[in-house]
Amino acid sequence: MDQNDSEPFLSKRDERLGLMIWFRLSRVYNHSLRETHQHLKKWGLTAAQFDVLAQVGAHDRLTQQQLADKLFVTKGNITQLLGKLEELGYIEREQAWKTKYVSLTEKGKALFDDVVPVQEQFQAAQYTALNREEKRQLLELLKKIQS
Repeated sequence: MDQNDSEPFLSKRDERLGLMIWFRLSRVYNHSLRETHQHLKKWGLTAAQFDVLAQVGAHDRLTQQQLADKLFVTKGNITQLLGKLEELGYIEREQAWKTKYVSLTEKGKALFDDVVPVQEQFQAAQYTALNREEKRQLLELLKKIQS
């Protein structure tokens, strides 16, 4: 079976259009990430640290593996990140036999309550150029691409 049998044929125009979409999505994502990093500096957090804080805070307590799955990283990749957040006093880890659990400390809960609503509003505001229907359409199109 050659490549044309397994994948639909794309015209040069469709291929070019697909490439332009990819470039635009990349630019939007990179711009959003830069803005996010800048915004989170107010709390001394990186985007990765914020992700951990938001996930753990939303679930009260997670295993390290559950957290890694939610963040789409390996358990090993998250170890250093958790170490830094633990050092800052935002999270605590406890071991129950072979399972490591992660939860927020009181200091972490206070930070969660302070930063998460503001960050959520900040992220949502990046799409104010779209009306409600356009936002729904974009979300559906992105879901379609992902599946």
